Amino acid sequence: MTYLQAFVIALIQGVTELFPISSLGHSVLIPAWIGGSWQTLVTQSSQQSSESSFYLAYIVALHCATALALMWFLRADWIRIIRGFFRSLPASARLSLQHRRLRLAVADKDERLAWMIIFATIPVGLAGIALEHTFRVLFAKPAAAATLLFINGLILLGAEAMRRSAVRQKRAAAQAGAGRTARDFARADAPGVAAAGASGHAAVPGYPATPGYGYPGVPRNPGYPADHGGPGHPGGPGRASARPPAATGMGQPASHRKPAGGRAVTDIDAAERSDARIAGLSYAAGTLIGATQILALLAGISRSGITMASGLWRGLDHEDAARFAFLLATPVILAAGVLKVPSLLGPAGAHIHGQVVLGVIVCGIAAYLSVRFLLRWFQTRTLTPFAIYCLAFGALSIIRFL
Repeated sequence: MTYLQAFVIALIQGVTELFPISSLGHSVLIPAWIGGSWQTLVTQSSQQSSESSFYLAYIVALHCATALALMWFLRADWIRIIRGFFRSLPASARLSLQHRRLRLAVADKDERLAWMIIFATIPVGLAGIALEHTFRVLFAKPAAAATLLFINGLILLGAEAMRRSAVRQKRAAAQAGAGRTARDFARADAPGVAAAGASGHAAVPGYPATPGYGYPGVPRNPGYPADHGGPGHPGGPGRASARPPAATGMGQPASHRKPAGGRAVTDIDAAERSDARIAGLSYAAGTLIGATQILALLAGISRSGITMASGLWRGLDHEDAARFAFLLATPVILAAGVLKVPSLLGPAGAHIHGQVVLGVIVCGIAAYLSVRFLLRWFQTRTLTPFAIYCLAFGALSIIRFL
């Protein structure tokens, strides 16, 4: 592997791992398009004996760099979430022993989100251990990757179509509510109903608390309910403790809080509000969203794309779906890299140490800039441009390699 190859592949990995366009698919297709010695890299990694491939060892190092860049950018959030986990763990252990089955004691959004990330990571972790090598041997080929990349574009378009359908239903419900007579409003003048009528919006069946960020005239998700432990909460009865919620950064004066990860204080506060909305999901919904990452074992299916599509399907807005996707991706990408580190330290990585150092630096910087860009992008924009790209590049690659 030359240093030019190392640089280009690292740049592609750092961008495409977080953009919803499949890093694994691009690590197969780009060398295949270039051909020559680049094509040999792909051929090596898709063989049964690929565990000794220096290209695979190099990709492992880039995965670690991507995960570290994600952790660094979101470090203020991960500190909150990890603290929440350790606050909840002792009480949850006591509660589980008392009831002789798993019971979670959660008192705030950070504690709940920590458990949700754990549950959502388990399915893809088990599937990765069992199936990663098999899927790579079978599907890490240009024709298969091109087809799956095209399918990835269809998935993103489908998610946007469902999202627009939900928004249209909300608008129709809002218009119907605005047309009611004064007598109807008087009859419905209960506290909860009056509040909903004043805003002119109603819930969408199948899309509970569907936020409408990026779509004019549609309110955002109101956030995490005040009653974190009631029977109506997604966590279910017995899932919350009587402990008061721990203080969060948003409760501190702005002068006492500092920027972190290259983000302003306002961005960090917005992240906490986003976490509150994400924590409003049920554990089952969060686990289902996380489980869709299994599809990203296929070269051409994007981890962040499929996770975001699932988040939109479950009622998150684009900003919250992107944030949840990055939070879920961090432990998965890091674990995938760490588990393969022995191959990097073995014979496969013996002659690429310089290339690895260059690649880690380039990939880390690219991943850091990518997550920063994407979190801002999805505050006001959608998946549609990425879907069009996947469809176009996938179609061209299908023509080229089939």
